Amino acid sequence: MLDRDTVLAEMSELGLTATELGPPDYLPTDPTELKALLGKYNLTLVGGFLAVALHEGNAAEEANRTASLLAACGAEVLVLAAATGLDGYDERPALTDEQWRTLIRTAGEIRDTAAKYGLKTVLHPHVGTHVETRAEVERFVKDSDLRLCLDTGHLMIGGTDPVALAERYPDRIGHLHLKDVRADLADEVRAGRLGYTEAVSRGMYVPLGQGDVDIAAVVRLVREAGYDGWFVLEQDTALDERSPVDTPRLDTARSLHHLNQTAAGR
Repeated sequence: MLDRDTVLAEMSELGLTATELGPPDYLPTDPTELKALLGKYNLTLVGGFLAVALHEGNAAEEANRTASLLAACGAEVLVLAAATGLDGYDERPALTDEQWRTLIRTAGEIRDTAAKYGLKTVLHPHVGTHVETRAEVERFVKDSDLRLCLDTGHLMIGGTDPVALAERYPDRIGHLHLKDVRADLADEVRAGRLGYTEAVSRGMYVPLGQGDVDIAAVVRLVREAGYDGWFVLEQDTALDERSPVDTPRLDTARSLHHLNQTAAGR
């Protein structure tokens, strides 16, 4: 990964005004240190991603710690994912019905914990977690009252059309992660012929407007439904000998330009 000062400086230079926490421990976990670091780059905090094994039912301590940090730094949203408990996102054991019920109950408990800190909680369907496929997304919407983080990339890779989801459940969209993906590589991941990590390294994620997600339709639908939250750009990139170190900055600039054009109706 690029060092955090490089990333934050490039974000600020591109005109971005806020950020999520990123990977665990990438940014400081001390509120005073975190606020000072973000302030140095004129950034505020949107929220943070918390991937925990909800089906095991023992995430209260970690959820409380994350919610406390987010609230202390003025964040608004806790982005929750149903982790498998394994390393990475390439393996996904099946859950029993009892484990699924525990997942739903634990998600609700974390929602209640975050609410005590003034935060809203959204469930992030995510590749390699226990809410990934279209059937799992539909099952979660049916069984839980948590709103969703509509991540256009992860939904498409998992087999859910993000446009159709925004159209079908306009009142369940609580947060947005905007990504664009190549459908050909997404299909390979979904079919099990290509691992997620390898697909990312092959360029599955591309700047907004250069892939197969209808970003304009998603933006239009959530706006029509009254969404007034953040549009978070996530430019997932695998940095290796094939990727110049300025790839994330250039790709994010392209995504930001496309989003601004889309928002302006052009």
